[in-house]
Amino acid sequence: MPRGGDRAKITNSLVFGTAGIPHSSRSPKTTQAGIVRAHELGLGCMEVEFVQGVRMNQKTALAVEEVARKRGTRLTAHAPYFINLNSNEEAKVIASKERILQTARVAHTFGGEGITFHAAFYMKQPPEQVYDKVNRHLTEIIEQLDKERKRVLIRPEIMGKSSQFGTLNEILRLCVEIEGIAPCIDFAHLHSRTGKINTYNEFSQVLNQVGEKLGQEGIENLHIHVSGINYGDKGERNHLNLKESDFQYAEFLQALKDHDAKGVVICESPNLEEDALLLQRIYKTSA
Repeated sequence: MPRGGDRAKITNSLVFGTAGIPHSSRSPKTTQAGIVRAHELGLGCMEVEFVQGVRMNQKTALAVEEVARKRGTRLTAHAPYFINLNSNEEAKVIASKERILQTARVAHTFGGEGITFHAAFYMKQPPEQVYDKVNRHLTEIIEQLDKERKRVLIRPEIMGKSSQFGTLNEILRLCVEIEGIAPCIDFAHLHSRTGKINTYNEFSQVLNQVGEKLGQEGIENLHIHVSGINYGDKGERNHLNLKESDFQYAEFLQALKDHDAKGVVICESPNLEEDALLLQRIYKTSA
């Protein structure tokens, strides 16, 4: 089972939050302001978004840690979008690895439980060949973080397009084979990639697969992304608000409850906190 050093947290709850600073946060819209607003709203977590680059210094990261710790807000981080561990250009692979490392270092400083990222594109190569490359590079990243004693859980994300590395099977296989890797299960991406995974039974099957591969610890330490999603034959197009999509979020939440899932649920809908609060309310009031 993957471990994340002293940053891995297994709790007796499932908490909901936003992918980034809630829209209703006070200005200036800093990460600290976002944590304060999430707490005011009654949300229990927030994902710090470094999707355009890791731009947080040590002083700020320590301030973020203090604000989150005082409010009991659980933090994760999303690495930059500009990552492709299967690039044909070695310089881009090196830069991709460094972006993952930068995100992990900052997340460790602010007390983050783990980081997530989009690992690679197939680049018209055989999936098994791409898997081997991603496996090797992630192993090297884990080794480097161990040397620095800055281990957090490294969570490659399930992706929403057929051109992207990151099927459920690929991500879970990485988690089994590399200590320190855990999944980011994006249920919207699963739905858009397959055109399925949108019923109670299908959501349950995904959770069963996680449990079979990673054990009960996997079910009790989940990092989940969810939103409405617009998709076509090639998968994801863009995120939607839940009520504007076909995503069966009530059935999704019931599956989480019935499997006694624990961890963080990060809402990536355009309206952020509105859908995060909707999910939390339904989850807490469901049987």
